[in-house]
Amino acid sequence: MKRSFRMQLALRATAVMGAAMVAISLASLLAISALLDREIDATILNVAAIQAASLTDQASGEMHFHDWDLTPDEAASVTELVSYAQVWQWDGQSLLRSQYMTEDLPLDLEHLRRAEEGELSWTQSEFGGERIRALYYPLDRLGPAHDRHVLQVASPQGRRDAMVRRVGMFLILLSLMVTAGTFAGSWWLAKHAMRPVHEIMDQAEDIGAGSLNRRIQAYADTHEYHRLVDVLNTMLGRIQRAFDAQRRFTADASHELRSPLTAMRGELELALRRERDPDEYRRVLSSGLEEVVRLSRITEDLLILARSDAGALEAHFESVDVADIAVGVLQRLEPLATAKGLRVRFTHDGETTANVDSRLLNQVVWNLSENALKFTPDGGEIEVSVMGSASGVTIRVTDTGPGFQDTDRDRLFARFFRADQARTRGEEASGSGLGLAIVKAAVEAQGGEVTATNRASGGASVTVRLPRSPALVPAPS
Repeated sequence: MKRSFRMQLALRATAVMGAAMVAISLASLLAISALLDREIDATILNVAAIQAASLTDQASGEMHFHDWDLTPDEAASVTELVSYAQVWQWDGQSLLRSQYMTEDLPLDLEHLRRAEEGELSWTQSEFGGERIRALYYPLDRLGPAHDRHVLQVASPQGRRDAMVRRVGMFLILLSLMVTAGTFAGSWWLAKHAMRPVHEIMDQAEDIGAGSLNRRIQAYADTHEYHRLVDVLNTMLGRIQRAFDAQRRFTADASHELRSPLTAMRGELELALRRERDPDEYRRVLSSGLEEVVRLSRITEDLLILARSDAGALEAHFESVDVADIAVGVLQRLEPLATAKGLRVRFTHDGETTANVDSRLLNQVVWNLSENALKFTPDGGEIEVSVMGSASGVTIRVTDTGPGFQDTDRDRLFARFFRADQARTRGEEASGSGLGLAIVKAAVEAQGGEVTATNRASGGASVTVRLPRSPALVPAPS
């Protein structure tokens, strides 16, 4: 199931903001509660100190609270006091309480004993149907006459709790508003942030096989999207080059395959026009067989190049003496060299054993040697040398032919490329133009490199350098 980036961004931002608001609200509520409790405790302590002083200001030891005077009507209207005060005997007997209290405060004997021993002791309890905060204050601090008396001062917590609830509700509403605003803002921001991406995608979708030369222009000068547009345009350039190369390859391959097929068709049609003797039929079949062999070689060459393009041209490495492979190839080509009166020299030096693919290397040496035979005039000379070094093995094939034209240097290893007629002598020098392209693909599959130059004394020289132990060879991009 496809997920909306806009929805994901909005939900994640809302979740983060919601969690932050919950944490802030809890921290604020705890801070406010602690502040209110501290203020209430300070107030209770001050009231207790004042009441204790007023209780013990009589020399006779008589205790009384300094309550404010109210009329009967005012006293009836008093439903909630700011604080309550009551004096206890150490054994829990009530001695005195505030004027307008109608019942005793709840007594905790454990805290009463602590206060009787001289400690200030705080408690939480309920009185009159609401929660109260109480302080047990020892009166022996104000004179020995009251060493058995404890003052209890309590304050109702209803207003404090109501304020905390109001603050909590405000924080909840504030969190909901901020979270909703975050979702709406994130949704809007994601919509506008994705607009350039949609415009870039729209332009990319408009580019088809017939318009690969077009490039994406939307937001190309924007810093945040420059790299995206640049990567897409670079990819379009690679696709265009690959498409053009594939189109040229298809056209050239069709042309190469059509030539032998046309020749075979002409020979067969001519043979079928009338009855002929067996020798003529044999000649036609021989000519057709040559064309079939040519078709087979072109097809195999195209298959190798197609596998190379697809990254499927894998080399199977094994320890092989490269010099032995070169000798085997030259032995197979000896009849052709003898027929043209060519001298073939072979030299080798150093350690020529390396980890290579014998099948691909055989193809490389065959193509290079066969090319040298084709382009070397009668009576010329061909030299194949194999040299070993610490880094690898070098194969060099030279001839005494016309060499390469300077204008051809950059296209020597291109597919279906044929040298200028100055280097092509006669029908026997014709070919498909795939030989050097296959050499390049096979050498690179083995982690090596191939170069071509002209000899100072005249003729061509092609050099193949192969590593002795190649690393993993990456597939072509």
